[in-house]
Amino acid sequence: MRRTRRARTGTRVLTAASAAALLALVGVTGCTEEAQQKAGDIVSSATSAAASAAQEKMNEVKDGVNATEEVKAGPTKVDGDRTTAEITATNPQDKSADYTVMVNFRDSGGNLLDAVVLNIDGVEAGKSKSGTARSNRTLSGETKAEVAQALRH
Repeated sequence: MRRTRRARTGTRVLTAASAAALLALVGVTGCTEEAQQKAGDIVSSATSAAASAAQEKMNEVKDGVNATEEVKAGPTKVDGDRTTAEITATNPQDKSADYTVMVNFRDSGGNLLDAVVLNIDGVEAGKSKSGTARSNRTLSGETKAEVAQALRH
């Protein structure tokens, strides 16, 4: 069953990247407003698919406890053709824990651009540990990372 989920997730990521390329091409070639709207709809659909795939991964976590308040997102940076953000989990418990975090990348208007899941394993009791969330595709414009959901397990 895991193979099927991974295969579907990979397909969704490819779709998101293809849709972004299509939208860029439409903008460059000066297509009609209708064509631009259709391209925008494809990108929106691909973004929704990435968010859905991220939520599926979160749903796979067994015995997770809501830990959204224990995880913070840093500012975004461009790394090659991807957008990244440092995500820091602070474990208030008296034993080590693993964190699974869903990170949303949003534009300056608050629109969802991408969603990814990051694992931060082995956060020692009373300590913090960071990991890097990396977008599935190239994101343009000003972006912000936010912790949509975090589970301690």
